[in-house]
Amino acid sequence: MAELPTKKDILDWIAAHPEASSKRDIAKAFHIKGAARIDLKRMLRELEDEGHLAKKKRSYRDPEKLPPVGVLTVVGPDVDGDLMARPMEWHGEGPEPKVLMILRSADGALGAGDRILAKLREVKGEEHHYEGRLIRKIVTNPKRILGIYRKSAEGGRILPIDKGADREWTVAKDATAGAKDGELVEAEQAGPKGRMGLPKARVVERLGDPSKPKAVSLIAIHQHGIPDAFDDATIAEADTMKPAGLKGREDLRDVPLITIDPADARDHDDACYAHPDDDPKNEGGHVIWVAIADVAHYVRPGSALDREARERGNSTYFPDRVVPMLPDRLSGDLCSLHEGVPRACIAVKMRVDAHGELVGWEFVRGLMRSAASLNYEEVQQGMDGAPNDKVGPLMEEVIKPLYAAYHALVDARNRRQPLDLDLPERQIVLAEDGTVQSVQFKDRLDAHRLIEEFMVLANVCAGKELVKKRQPLLFRVHEEPSPEKLDALRETAQASGLSLAKGQVLKTEHLNRLLAQAAGTDQAELINLSTLRSMTQAYYSPEHIGHFGLALGTYAHFTSPIRRYSDLIVHRALITANGWGDDGLTEPDIEALEQTAVHISETERRSMTAERDTTDRYLASYLSERVGNEFGGRISGIARFGAFVRLDETGADGLIPIRSLGQEYFHFDREAQELMGADTGRVIGIGQRVLVRLAEAVPVTGGLLLDLLEIEGAAVKPGASAKRGRPTRRKEGRAKAKTSKSRKVARRRRN
Repeated sequence: MAELPTKKDILDWIAAHPEASSKRDIAKAFHIKGAARIDLKRMLRELEDEGHLAKKKRSYRDPEKLPPVGVLTVVGPDVDGDLMARPMEWHGEGPEPKVLMILRSADGALGAGDRILAKLREVKGEEHHYEGRLIRKIVTNPKRILGIYRKSAEGGRILPIDKGADREWTVAKDATAGAKDGELVEAEQAGPKGRMGLPKARVVERLGDPSKPKAVSLIAIHQHGIPDAFDDATIAEADTMKPAGLKGREDLRDVPLITIDPADARDHDDACYAHPDDDPKNEGGHVIWVAIADVAHYVRPGSALDREARERGNSTYFPDRVVPMLPDRLSGDLCSLHEGVPRACIAVKMRVDAHGELVGWEFVRGLMRSAASLNYEEVQQGMDGAPNDKVGPLMEEVIKPLYAAYHALVDARNRRQPLDLDLPERQIVLAEDGTVQSVQFKDRLDAHRLIEEFMVLANVCAGKELVKKRQPLLFRVHEEPSPEKLDALRETAQASGLSLAKGQVLKTEHLNRLLAQAAGTDQAELINLSTLRSMTQAYYSPEHIGHFGLALGTYAHFTSPIRRYSDLIVHRALITANGWGDDGLTEPDIEALEQTAVHISETERRSMTAERDTTDRYLASYLSERVGNEFGGRISGIARFGAFVRLDETGADGLIPIRSLGQEYFHFDREAQELMGADTGRVIGIGQRVLVRLAEAVPVTGGLLLDLLEIEGAAVKPGASAKRGRPTRRKEGRAKAKTSKSRKVARRRRN
């Protein structure tokens, strides 16, 4: 009888033969017969229980890898125009892998939402993890179309509003739903897509005048499928809620906790207070209280409110409106820490030493009463010597002790060295009628940083408390950059005359040194953007991985349960861990933690994309009256179809189409993120200063088209490549050889 393989042998064989991984295949490979098959079955079950294998039907595979053939959902083109897809099923514990679709000329067109069967091949060293080749399409595109309806004698057409979409849809006379010419409509595909002519659609909802300012965020809400209306059961449940009393809670109503928020904030979910620590063992130390609205008291597991909150995952913020995670009865009332009103809270009392290092903490479930609702600007003015009537009486007892504790935390932060990017935050300021009044860059005050530091510390304590008590929870996870992205950042730094050390365990302090080198130079914005691009995206996970960007080993979101479902999960975990009631984390909650983490990470990305699209549309509307004007900017991205430019004045991103870059053919170097002229060898890359003319601004899509006038101070002749067309293969071959030589010369010059 053949000797049984080790578990490592089995795993290695399955990794090498993913296409043949049934129990029969494994037994055959190791010559296992008869009764030994029972032992093999036991080993496979143990590997499955240990998480090393995932069983699907009769085959086994590594749960951290996709099978050689799988079902995918097409996501759509990325910024480079490449078609991306995601797996329908993902059982791994890490981030969901990205799939780049490699289409053949015979493959039919694919669009976002298409479900396909594809052959998959794992790749290394790319931003995507797999390459996929189409086997067949499973269903037609289930996604709806958002666009402008144009009436015609035969019915009408829908012009899509997506920036990258250029295909129109025809609408039959009996499928218009009464839509008027020029209205914004939502439609769905009507019948199968044909090989010839335009696809057909039927209008399912009329959304009104797209030119109205209020339509901007409405477009994003519908386009990204963000739920913006609560069902009757959820509203009814919220309306029955009553304010929580003192029973079972610690009385914090005499603690002078205050809220500090933006001036236009409607809800206040966090309050703070600080005072010197009177413990002689902690001389010079501080006691910091952070109290957070007790949302878990009202939103119980399995309730209508809970199901709705989980579906949304988070609140979504637009310049003109908020799509809340919870109904206003909670978010704007019972869970908002209004001034002078008793409110239920979960609070953490934190002790730090004179240098800002955490000494200890204690969580309590309490009832508080905010001493004041203040905004950032008036608090900062008070510390700058000009307190108003509201802030003045609080200066000695409340405001100054807060700042003293904050300065201690800054001391600890400077030693910890979290990533310190300098990227100003843009703010769209709207007039009363909803039109864009101005575009500003927000001032960063110490009052903002104070609240941020307190919230970070409270989140750390929440994570540490639950880890200490062995309570399942959702961590906020941020992994370090991949080696490939670090190499790209290192090349960018070297090309700018800067350095990023190699051959050591990466820490945020190393990146901060690079940022400090660039500070105050022409390359500062480039290095900050390139560092940001090298970062992975933070996400939620039940696994204790740590937060690279904040340089923290333990971190969990606790401070915003009104607007983030992750924080509600952490609150429930604290309730269970401390035995505060029956509204804590349930077994179904715990069993679904992994699925919840994936879902709310996706809803967070959905909201970020919708918010960015809305900002783009507002900026296009704001700039539409300045078409023909010249603007300074810096190249912020490179694609095969052109270069993206971030304008200095507004921070808006516009596209210089490839045809406008100059009178020659340009080669796209994905790895170097450069475009290079085939004739002149001119290199166009991220970070270069440019002067551009605004050629087109389309508010309904948010698109800006630019003409290139100057690059690094040198004039550029108007593009004529569109007329000349693509070079012949013979010319292209010579051009590529010339490009290789030109690239070496260009890089020597930049170094």
